[in-house]
Amino acid sequence: MRFVDIIEKKKNKKELTDDEIQFWIDGVVDGSIPDYQTSALLMAIVLNSMTDHETAKLADAMKNSGHVMDLSDIEGIKADKHSTGGVGDKTSLALGPIISACGLKLAKMSGRGLGHTGGTLDKLESIEGFNVFLKEEDFKKQVREIGFAIMGQTGELVPADKKLYALRDVTATVDSIPLIASSIMSKKLASGSDTILLDVKYGEGAFMHTIDDAKKLARAMINIGKKLGKDTRAMITDMNQPLGNTIGNALEVREAIETVRGEGPKDFTELVLTAGEIMLMQGKIAKDKNEARKMLNDAINSGKAFDQLKKMVAYQGGNVDQIENPTLLPKAKFITEMKSKNEGYIENIHSMNLGILSMKLGGGRERKEDDINYAVGLEMKVKKGDKVKKGDPLCLVYHDKKLDNEWIESFYHTFTYSKEKTKPIAIVEEILQ
Repeated sequence: MRFVDIIEKKKNKKELTDDEIQFWIDGVVDGSIPDYQTSALLMAIVLNSMTDHETAKLADAMKNSGHVMDLSDIEGIKADKHSTGGVGDKTSLALGPIISACGLKLAKMSGRGLGHTGGTLDKLESIEGFNVFLKEEDFKKQVREIGFAIMGQTGELVPADKKLYALRDVTATVDSIPLIASSIMSKKLASGSDTILLDVKYGEGAFMHTIDDAKKLARAMINIGKKLGKDTRAMITDMNQPLGNTIGNALEVREAIETVRGEGPKDFTELVLTAGEIMLMQGKIAKDKNEARKMLNDAINSGKAFDQLKKMVAYQGGNVDQIENPTLLPKAKFITEMKSKNEGYIENIHSMNLGILSMKLGGGRERKEDDINYAVGLEMKVKKGDKVKKGDPLCLVYHDKKLDNEWIESFYHTFTYSKEKTKPIAIVEEILQ
Protein backbone atom coordinates (compact mmCIF):
# COMPACT_ATOMS: atom_id res chain seq x y z
CA MET A 1 0.00 0.00 0.00
CA ARG A 2 1.43 3.40 -1.02
CA PHE A 3 0.45 6.37 1.09
CA VAL A 4 0.59 8.73 -1.86
CA ASP A 5 -2.27 6.72 -3.41
CA ILE A 6 -4.34 7.29 -0.24
CA ILE A 7 -3.71 11.05 -0.50
CA GLU A 8 -4.68 10.97 -4.17
CA LYS A 9 -7.86 9.05 -3.37
CA LYS A 10 -9.06 11.57 -0.78
CA LYS A 11 -8.00 14.47 -3.02
CA ASN A 12 -10.42 13.05 -5.58
CA LYS A 13 -13.25 12.92 -2.97
CA LYS A 14 -13.28 9.12 -2.69
CA GLU A 15 -13.99 7.16 0.48
CA LEU A 16 -11.01 5.55 2.22
CA THR A 17 -11.24 1.90 3.25
CA ASP A 18 -10.83 0.71 6.84
CA ASP A 19 -7.46 -0.79 5.90
CA GLU A 20 -6.25 2.49 4.40
CA ILE A 21 -7.23 4.48 7.51
CA GLN A 22 -5.57 1.86 9.76
CA PHE A 23 -2.42 1.95 7.59
CA TRP A 24 -2.32 5.74 8.00
CA ILE A 25 -2.72 5.74 11.78
CA ASP A 26 -0.17 2.93 12.21
CA GLY A 27 2.27 4.95 10.11
CA VAL A 28 1.63 8.11 12.14
CA VAL A 29 2.40 6.29 15.40
CA ASP A 30 5.50 4.37 14.24
CA GLY A 31 6.85 7.30 12.21
CA SER A 32 6.93 5.43 8.88
CA ILE A 33 4.68 8.04 7.23
CA PRO A 34 6.40 11.44 7.13
CA ASP A 35 4.68 14.54 8.50
CA TYR A 36 4.49 16.19 5.07
CA GLN A 37 2.41 13.32 3.69
CA THR A 38 0.10 13.25 6.70
CA SER A 39 -0.30 17.04 6.37
CA ALA A 40 -1.34 16.60 2.74
CA LEU A 41 -3.99 14.04 3.71
CA LEU A 42 -5.25 16.24 6.54
CA MET A 43 -5.74 19.13 4.10
CA ALA A 44 -7.55 16.82 1.65
CA ILE A 45 -9.89 15.78 4.52
CA VAL A 46 -10.51 19.44 5.45
CA LEU A 47 -11.44 20.21 1.85
CA ASN A 48 -13.37 17.04 0.99
CA SER A 49 -14.56 15.80 4.41
CA MET A 50 -15.14 12.16 5.42
CA THR A 51 -18.17 9.91 5.50
CA ASP A 52 -19.72 8.82 8.81
CA HIS A 53 -18.12 5.41 8.38
CA GLU A 54 -14.66 6.88 7.69
CA THR A 55 -14.94 9.18 10.70
CA ALA A 56 -15.91 6.32 13.02
CA LYS A 57 -13.07 4.14 11.72
CA LEU A 58 -10.60 7.01 12.21
CA ALA A 59 -11.75 7.45 15.82
CA ASP A 60 -11.49 3.70 16.44
CA ALA A 61 -8.00 3.44 14.92
CA MET A 62 -6.83 6.41 16.98
CA LYS A 63 -8.37 4.93 20.14
CA ASN A 64 -6.46 1.69 19.59
CA SER A 65 -3.17 3.47 18.85
CA GLY A 66 -2.30 3.35 22.57
CA HIS A 67 -3.50 2.07 25.91
CA VAL A 68 -7.27 1.56 26.27
CA MET A 69 -8.55 1.60 29.85
CA ASP A 70 -10.58 -1.45 30.90
CA LEU A 71 -13.24 -0.60 33.49
CA SER A 72 -15.13 -3.89 33.13
CA ASP A 73 -14.06 -5.09 36.58
CA ILE A 74 -15.98 -2.17 38.15
CA GLU A 75 -19.59 -3.18 38.83
CA GLY A 76 -22.38 -1.26 37.12
CA ILE A 77 -22.55 1.20 34.25
CA LYS A 78 -19.62 3.64 34.09
CA ALA A 79 -20.40 7.11 32.75
CA ASP A 80 -18.27 9.78 31.15
CA LYS A 81 -18.97 13.38 30.17
CA HIS A 82 -17.14 15.77 27.86
CA SER A 83 -17.48 19.49 27.27
CA THR A 84 -16.12 21.17 24.15
CA GLY A 85 -14.98 23.98 26.45
CA GLY A 86 -16.21 27.41 27.38
CA VAL A 87 -15.77 30.37 29.68
CA GLY A 88 -16.64 29.61 33.30
CA ASP A 89 -17.30 25.91 32.60
CA LYS A 90 -16.85 24.08 35.90
CA THR A 91 -19.60 21.54 35.22
CA SER A 92 -17.71 18.33 36.05
CA LEU A 93 -16.78 19.63 39.51
CA ALA A 94 -20.45 19.96 40.46
CA LEU A 95 -21.98 17.22 38.31
CA GLY A 96 -19.69 14.41 39.48
CA PRO A 97 -20.59 14.58 43.18
CA ILE A 98 -24.31 14.93 42.46
CA ILE A 99 -24.71 11.99 40.06
CA SER A 100 -22.42 9.74 42.08
CA ALA A 101 -24.59 10.47 45.14
CA CYS A 102 -27.46 9.04 43.05
CA GLY A 103 -25.54 5.81 42.45
CA LEU A 104 -24.03 6.43 39.00
CA LYS A 105 -20.28 5.87 38.62
CA LEU A 106 -18.33 8.66 36.87
CA ALA A 107 -14.84 7.76 35.60
CA LYS A 108 -13.52 10.92 33.98
CA MET A 109 -10.26 11.93 32.37
CA SER A 110 -9.84 15.66 31.90
CA GLY A 111 -7.39 18.13 30.40
CA ARG A 112 -5.77 21.46 31.12
CA GLY A 113 -6.83 24.87 29.90
CA LEU A 114 -5.18 26.79 27.07
CA GLY A 115 -6.19 30.24 25.83
CA HIS A 116 -9.52 31.69 26.92
CA THR A 117 -11.05 28.42 28.21
CA GLY A 118 -10.19 26.89 31.57
CA GLY A 119 -9.23 23.28 32.24
CA THR A 120 -10.84 21.04 34.85
CA LEU A 121 -7.43 19.86 36.10
CA ASP A 122 -6.25 23.42 36.74
CA LYS A 123 -9.38 24.14 38.74
CA LEU A 124 -8.94 21.01 40.85
CA GLU A 125 -5.29 21.86 41.48
CA SER A 126 -6.34 25.13 43.10
CA ILE A 127 -7.34 22.84 46.00
CA GLU A 128 -4.27 22.40 48.19
CA GLY A 129 -2.64 18.98 47.72
CA PHE A 130 -5.12 17.71 45.12
CA ASN A 131 -3.53 15.00 42.96
CA VAL A 132 -4.71 14.67 39.36
CA PHE A 133 -1.96 12.20 38.42
CA LEU A 134 -3.55 8.98 39.63
CA LYS A 135 -2.23 5.55 38.75
CA GLU A 136 -4.78 3.55 36.80
CA GLU A 137 -5.33 1.07 39.63
CA ASP A 138 -5.91 3.93 42.11
CA PHE A 139 -8.31 5.63 39.68
CA LYS A 140 -10.34 2.43 39.30
CA LYS A 141 -10.25 1.74 43.05
CA GLN A 142 -11.66 5.22 43.72
CA VAL A 143 -14.45 4.82 41.16
CA ARG A 144 -15.24 1.40 42.64
CA GLU A 145 -15.32 2.62 46.25
CA ILE A 146 -16.92 6.09 46.05
CA GLY A 147 -18.25 6.16 42.49
CA PHE A 148 -16.38 9.23 41.27
CA ALA A 149 -12.86 10.18 40.15
CA ILE A 150 -11.29 12.79 37.85
CA MET A 151 -7.72 12.38 36.63
CA GLY A 152 -5.41 13.73 33.96
CA GLN A 153 -5.04 11.89 30.69
CA THR A 154 -2.14 9.46 30.68
CA GLY A 155 0.68 9.72 28.16
CA GLU A 156 -0.12 6.24 26.82
CA LEU A 157 -3.66 7.26 25.81
CA VAL A 158 -4.28 7.88 22.07
CA PRO A 159 -0.74 8.79 20.92
CA ALA A 160 -2.01 9.11 17.34
CA ASP A 161 -4.23 12.03 18.36
CA LYS A 162 -1.33 13.88 20.00
CA LYS A 163 0.76 13.60 16.82
CA LEU A 164 -2.11 14.51 14.50
CA TYR A 165 -3.21 17.48 16.61
CA ALA A 166 0.31 18.90 16.70
CA LEU A 167 0.34 18.80 12.88
CA ARG A 168 -3.19 20.17 12.51
CA ASP A 169 -2.29 23.10 14.75
CA VAL A 170 0.50 24.27 12.42
CA THR A 171 -1.05 23.39 9.05
CA ALA A 172 -4.44 25.19 9.31
CA THR A 173 -6.29 21.86 9.43
CA VAL A 174 -7.97 22.16 12.84
CA ASP A 175 -11.30 23.32 11.40
CA SER A 176 -12.83 20.03 10.22
CA ILE A 177 -15.84 18.30 11.78
CA PRO A 178 -14.58 14.73 11.08
CA LEU A 179 -11.13 15.52 12.49
CA ILE A 180 -12.51 17.31 15.56
CA ALA A 181 -15.09 14.58 16.23
CA SER A 182 -12.63 11.69 15.86
CA SER A 183 -10.07 13.48 18.05
CA ILE A 184 -12.54 14.03 20.91
CA MET A 185 -14.20 10.62 20.66
CA SER A 186 -10.95 8.64 20.41
CA LYS A 187 -10.00 9.91 23.88
CA LYS A 188 -13.47 9.32 25.32
CA LEU A 189 -13.56 5.78 23.90
CA ALA A 190 -10.07 4.99 25.22
CA SER A 191 -11.20 6.03 28.72
CA GLY A 192 -13.29 2.88 28.94
CA SER A 193 -16.72 4.19 29.98
CA ASP A 194 -20.04 2.64 28.93
CA THR A 195 -21.94 5.89 28.30
CA ILE A 196 -20.83 9.31 27.07
CA LEU A 197 -22.61 12.65 27.44
CA LEU A 198 -21.29 15.47 25.26
CA ASP A 199 -21.81 19.12 26.17
CA VAL A 200 -21.32 20.85 22.82
CA LYS A 201 -21.23 24.59 23.30
CA TYR A 202 -21.91 27.27 20.70
CA GLY A 203 -21.39 31.00 20.66
CA GLU A 204 -18.63 33.54 20.96
CA GLY A 205 -16.92 31.89 23.92
CA ALA A 206 -17.11 28.38 22.44
CA PHE A 207 -15.12 26.26 19.99
CA MET A 208 -18.13 26.14 17.62
CA HIS A 209 -19.42 29.65 16.95
CA THR A 210 -22.83 28.80 15.48
CA ILE A 211 -25.57 26.50 16.70
CA ASP A 212 -25.64 24.72 13.32
CA ASP A 213 -21.94 23.86 13.55
CA ALA A 214 -22.41 22.70 17.15
CA LYS A 215 -25.18 20.35 16.03
CA LYS A 216 -23.06 19.01 13.15
CA LEU A 217 -20.20 18.25 15.55
CA ALA A 218 -22.58 16.67 18.08
CA ARG A 219 -24.18 14.44 15.45
CA ALA A 220 -20.77 13.37 14.15
CA MET A 221 -19.66 12.36 17.65
CA ILE A 222 -22.96 10.59 18.43
CA ASN A 223 -22.57 8.65 15.19
CA ILE A 224 -19.06 7.54 16.20
CA GLY A 225 -20.30 6.44 19.62
CA LYS A 226 -23.22 4.48 18.19
CA LYS A 227 -21.10 2.75 15.54
CA LEU A 228 -18.67 1.68 18.26
CA GLY A 229 -21.33 0.47 20.67
CA LYS A 230 -21.48 3.32 23.19
CA ASP A 231 -24.65 5.09 24.38
CA THR A 232 -23.67 8.61 23.30
CA ARG A 233 -25.89 11.68 23.65
CA ALA A 234 -25.31 15.42 23.41
CA MET A 235 -26.55 18.68 24.86
CA ILE A 236 -26.29 21.81 22.69
CA THR A 237 -25.62 24.65 25.14
CA ASP A 238 -25.29 28.43 24.90
CA MET A 239 -21.89 30.04 25.48
CA ASN A 240 -22.74 33.61 24.45
CA GLN A 241 -22.09 34.67 28.04
CA PRO A 242 -20.02 33.06 30.82
CA LEU A 243 -21.48 29.96 32.45
CA GLY A 244 -22.43 30.79 36.01
CA ASN A 245 -20.91 33.88 37.60
CA THR A 246 -17.21 33.08 37.96
CA ILE A 247 -14.18 32.80 35.69
CA GLY A 248 -10.93 31.64 37.27
CA ASN A 249 -9.77 28.50 39.01
CA ALA A 250 -10.37 28.90 42.77
CA LEU A 251 -13.42 31.10 42.09
CA GLU A 252 -14.96 28.36 39.94
CA VAL A 253 -14.23 25.71 42.58
CA ARG A 254 -16.07 27.89 45.09
CA GLU A 255 -19.05 28.21 42.73
CA ALA A 256 -19.09 24.45 42.12
CA ILE A 257 -19.17 23.88 45.89
CA GLU A 258 -22.08 26.32 46.21
CA THR A 259 -23.95 24.47 43.43
CA VAL A 260 -23.42 21.07 45.03
CA ARG A 261 -24.94 22.57 48.20
CA GLY A 262 -27.94 23.93 46.27
CA GLU A 263 -26.79 27.55 46.30
CA GLY A 264 -25.37 27.93 42.79
CA PRO A 265 -26.31 30.34 39.97
CA LYS A 266 -29.55 29.58 38.17
CA ASP A 267 -28.08 29.00 34.68
CA PHE A 268 -25.22 26.80 35.87
CA THR A 269 -27.49 24.79 38.19
CA GLU A 270 -29.94 24.16 35.33
CA LEU A 271 -27.17 22.93 33.03
CA VAL A 272 -25.80 20.60 35.73
CA LEU A 273 -29.24 19.17 36.53
CA THR A 274 -30.11 18.68 32.84
CA ALA A 275 -26.82 16.85 32.28
CA GLY A 276 -27.51 14.79 35.39
CA GLU A 277 -30.96 13.79 34.12
CA ILE A 278 -29.52 12.48 30.85
CA MET A 279 -26.68 10.63 32.55
CA LEU A 280 -28.93 8.94 35.13
CA MET A 281 -31.17 7.75 32.30
CA GLN A 282 -28.15 6.53 30.32
CA GLY A 283 -26.95 4.68 33.41
CA LYS A 284 -30.37 3.02 33.99
CA ILE A 285 -30.56 4.71 37.41
CA ALA A 286 -33.73 6.64 36.49
CA LYS A 287 -36.47 5.69 34.03
CA ASP A 288 -37.28 9.25 32.94
CA LYS A 289 -36.16 12.84 33.45
CA ASN A 290 -38.75 13.58 36.16
CA GLU A 291 -37.53 10.71 38.32
CA ALA A 292 -33.94 11.73 37.59
CA ARG A 293 -34.55 15.38 38.54
CA LYS A 294 -36.08 14.32 41.86
CA MET A 295 -33.09 12.07 42.62
CA LEU A 296 -30.65 14.87 41.81
CA ASN A 297 -32.47 17.40 43.98
CA ASP A 298 -32.67 14.88 46.82
CA ALA A 299 -28.91 14.27 46.58
CA ILE A 300 -28.27 18.01 46.85
CA ASN A 301 -30.83 18.78 49.57
CA SER A 302 -29.83 15.84 51.75
CA GLY A 303 -26.15 16.81 51.71
CA LYS A 304 -25.14 13.49 50.08
CA ALA A 305 -23.73 15.28 47.03
CA PHE A 306 -21.58 17.53 49.23
CA ASP A 307 -20.34 14.46 51.12
CA GLN A 308 -19.36 12.91 47.79
CA LEU A 309 -17.36 15.99 46.85
CA LYS A 310 -15.48 15.89 50.15
CA LYS A 311 -14.78 12.15 49.73
CA MET A 312 -13.40 12.69 46.22
CA VAL A 313 -11.11 15.51 47.39
CA ALA A 314 -9.91 13.42 50.37
CA TYR A 315 -9.22 10.36 48.18
CA GLN A 316 -7.11 12.49 45.82
CA GLY A 317 -5.07 14.10 48.59
CA GLY A 318 -6.80 17.48 48.64
CA ASN A 319 -7.44 19.72 51.62
CA VAL A 320 -11.07 18.99 52.60
CA ASP A 321 -11.07 22.04 54.91
CA GLN A 322 -11.08 24.20 51.76
CA ILE A 323 -14.24 22.44 50.57
CA GLU A 324 -16.00 22.87 53.90
CA ASN A 325 -14.80 26.49 54.11
CA PRO A 326 -14.14 27.89 50.59
CA THR A 327 -12.69 31.13 52.06
CA LEU A 328 -9.54 29.02 52.62
CA LEU A 329 -9.06 28.59 48.85
CA PRO A 330 -6.32 30.73 47.22
CA LYS A 331 -7.00 34.47 47.60
CA ALA A 332 -5.95 37.33 45.34
CA LYS A 333 -4.21 40.35 46.85
CA PHE A 334 -6.75 42.82 45.44
CA ILE A 335 -10.47 42.87 44.63
CA THR A 336 -11.61 45.71 42.36
CA GLU A 337 -15.25 46.47 41.59
CA MET A 338 -15.86 47.43 37.96
CA LYS A 339 -18.88 49.73 37.62
CA SER A 340 -21.10 50.39 34.63
CA LYS A 341 -20.45 53.57 32.65
CA ASN A 342 -23.79 53.22 30.87
CA GLU A 343 -27.40 52.53 31.62
CA GLY A 344 -29.90 50.26 29.94
CA TYR A 345 -30.32 46.53 29.45
CA ILE A 346 -27.24 44.31 28.99
CA GLU A 347 -27.56 43.20 25.37
CA ASN A 348 -24.32 41.24 24.94
CA ILE A 349 -21.50 39.99 27.14
CA HIS A 350 -18.51 38.98 25.03
CA SER A 351 -17.48 35.88 26.93
CA MET A 352 -14.36 35.15 24.90
CA ASN A 353 -13.02 38.56 25.83
CA LEU A 354 -13.69 37.87 29.52
CA GLY A 355 -11.83 34.56 29.21
CA ILE A 356 -8.86 36.36 27.66
CA LEU A 357 -8.97 39.06 30.36
CA SER A 358 -8.89 36.36 33.06
CA MET A 359 -5.95 34.72 31.30
CA LYS A 360 -4.11 38.05 31.25
CA LEU A 361 -4.58 38.33 35.03
CA GLY A 362 -2.69 35.02 35.27
CA GLY A 363 -5.72 32.73 35.50
CA GLY A 364 -4.97 30.90 32.24
CA ARG A 365 -2.22 29.99 29.79
CA GLU A 366 -1.23 31.61 26.52
CA ARG A 367 1.37 28.82 26.11
CA LYS A 368 1.38 25.29 27.53
CA GLU A 369 4.42 26.02 29.70
CA ASP A 370 2.88 29.07 31.42
CA ASP A 371 2.22 28.93 35.17
CA ILE A 372 -1.26 29.63 36.52
CA ASN A 373 -2.30 31.90 39.37
CA TYR A 374 -5.18 29.97 40.96
CA ALA A 375 -6.48 32.97 42.95
CA VAL A 376 -7.20 35.47 40.18
CA GLY A 377 -10.27 35.82 37.98
CA LEU A 378 -13.63 37.51 37.56
CA GLU A 379 -16.92 37.34 39.44
CA MET A 380 -19.73 38.61 37.25
CA LYS A 381 -22.55 40.67 38.76
CA VAL A 382 -24.73 40.88 35.63
CA LYS A 383 -26.24 38.60 33.00
CA LYS A 384 -27.67 39.32 29.55
CA GLY A 385 -31.02 41.07 29.89
CA ASP A 386 -30.25 42.64 33.28
CA LYS A 387 -31.10 46.33 33.69
CA VAL A 388 -28.25 48.50 34.99
CA LYS A 389 -27.70 52.13 35.87
CA LYS A 390 -24.48 54.11 35.73
CA GLY A 391 -22.36 53.10 38.71
CA ASP A 392 -23.99 49.69 39.16
CA PRO A 393 -21.48 46.83 39.64
CA LEU A 394 -20.67 44.76 36.55
CA CYS A 395 -17.96 42.56 37.97
CA LEU A 396 -15.48 41.97 40.78
CA VAL A 397 -11.91 41.52 39.55
CA TYR A 398 -9.60 39.37 41.69
CA HIS A 399 -5.99 40.31 40.85
CA ASP A 400 -2.45 40.38 42.21
CA LYS A 401 -1.09 43.17 40.02
CA LYS A 402 -2.39 46.63 39.20
CA LEU A 403 -4.95 46.70 36.39
CA ASP A 404 -3.48 48.68 33.51
CA ASN A 405 -5.46 51.02 31.26
CA GLU A 406 -5.42 48.60 28.31
CA TRP A 407 -6.96 45.83 30.46
CA ILE A 408 -9.63 48.19 31.84
CA GLU A 409 -10.51 49.53 28.40
CA SER A 410 -10.80 45.99 27.03
CA PHE A 411 -13.06 45.05 29.95
CA TYR A 412 -15.55 47.82 29.18
CA HIS A 413 -15.65 46.76 25.51
CA THR A 414 -17.02 43.40 26.74
CA PHE A 415 -20.53 44.81 27.28
CA THR A 416 -23.08 46.27 24.89
CA TYR A 417 -26.34 47.86 25.99
CA SER A 418 -29.81 48.32 24.54
CA LYS A 419 -32.88 50.31 25.49
CA GLU A 420 -35.10 47.23 25.37
CA LYS A 421 -34.70 43.94 27.19
CA THR A 422 -33.46 41.09 25.00
CA LYS A 423 -35.32 37.78 25.02
CA PRO A 424 -33.52 35.24 27.24
CA ILE A 425 -32.00 32.13 25.62
CA ALA A 426 -32.29 28.74 27.29
CA ILE A 427 -28.96 27.48 28.59
CA VAL A 428 -29.67 24.03 27.03
CA GLU A 429 -30.84 24.60 23.48
CA GLU A 430 -31.43 20.99 22.45
CA ILE A 431 -30.69 17.40 23.45
CA LEU A 432 -29.56 15.01 20.69
CA GLN A 433 -29.29 11.24 20.84
